[in-house]
Amino acid sequence: MLDLYLVNRLIDLWLAEDIGHGDITSLTMIDADAQAAFHMNARQPMAVAGVEVAAACFRRYDPTLSVELTAKDGDRVAPKTTLLKVKGKARSLLTVERTALNIAQHLSGIATETARWMDEIKGTKAKLIDTRKTTPGLRALQKHAVICGGGANHRLGLDSGVMIKDNHIAVCGSITKAVERARASAPSLVKIEVECDRLDQVREAVAARADVIMLDNMSNADMSEAVKFVDGRIPLEASGGVRFDTVRGIAETGVDFISSSKMIQGSPAVDIGLDEA
Repeated sequence: MLDLYLVNRLIDLWLAEDIGHGDITSLTMIDADAQAAFHMNARQPMAVAGVEVAAACFRRYDPTLSVELTAKDGDRVAPKTTLLKVKGKARSLLTVERTALNIAQHLSGIATETARWMDEIKGTKAKLIDTRKTTPGLRALQKHAVICGGGANHRLGLDSGVMIKDNHIAVCGSITKAVERARASAPSLVKIEVECDRLDQVREAVAARADVIMLDNMSNADMSEAVKFVDGRIPLEASGGVRFDTVRGIAETGVDFISSSKMIQGSPAVDIGLDEA
């Protein structure tokens, strides 16, 4: 689902940052006509994300390189699994190596952490979704990685939907007035979500015909009560302070979605290496 135009714009920035005026090591040590072949290998169990972007890094820098994908984004792989094979000019391979590894390790880390959370809530109706707490410039890729791990995306940006939060409600005067104003001006197909931290607000949001209700920092008992009251009429999202050790209990309240920034912000990079073929 990644747009090649967007990916190539990012790759140009990454390569320019790393290469600077030139890869001094490769230019001084490696003959211009030297050839090499390498495999990008997983060194731990992981959910794969970014391998296609890594392949695009090699192709973007040197279109003469031969790149073969042997795994795809979304795969769950064991250690020693080869993710891609690349061969061609040795200078080009060594110049791009770190950039390609960095993005594959980072995105696969997000996918792997997301998969871990998804496994934790398996058997419930809840769907795990991300937030807008992403690294500037990497949002599209990080959200792609969440999907590769089995999760789903919340808003991609401020233009993806109406999110009425406590400060919006304070300015407008009430949930009812805020929803009315949004409904009058927002594009017809845009959903309106209301953040609620009390059960009386949930009741008001239902009466105002919100499309989605966010249960913000509510106790599990209150969320269960909200689920009972709403009775499937409106999707419910649990959010705020969600941790891995609490996500199962939240899912068991019966909410439809659980949003957390932890899959992106708290995921360590996984171990991937570029080894001589």
